[in-house]
Amino acid sequence: MKSYYLPILIAIGGGALYHLAQKSIPKDANPLAALFIAYLTSVAAVLLCLLLFPADKSFVASLKKAHWAMFAVGIGAAAIEIGFLLAYRSGWNISTAGLIVNITIALLLIPVGLVLFKEQLSTWNVVGIVLCILGLLFISKQ
Repeated sequence: MKSYYLPILIAIGGGALYHLAQKSIPKDANPLAALFIAYLTSVAAVLLCLLLFPADKSFVASLKKAHWAMFAVGIGAAAIEIGFLLAYRSGWNISTAGLIVNITIALLLIPVGLVLFKEQLSTWNVVGIVLCILGLLFISKQ
């Protein structure tokens, strides 16, 4: 049970830290330089984790298994970073920007999950989706 929830708790903690820090980046800092520093820090953290938690395969063997999706994750992460930084700088609230983005992404990924990954939706999932759509409408109103 612990290992089932631990990754989600790590993602939640990281997401909360991310939004708090992203909103706190000084407005006079160059946004791309700020993200460059953020990514250097991220690379250092991942390298530290590689040393502390060695995998079954060597790092070099893993590099030989490079896949297009790994590069796409990097591009997607950069787009998320730039998008949120610019959204916060243009006045979006930290309390709603993440909700609007994440609910919209989740809604966009529903057909992807159904078609490409053959996922199934339960009745409760559909109820949740409807509530997310309603929530998105309410949150988006200013």
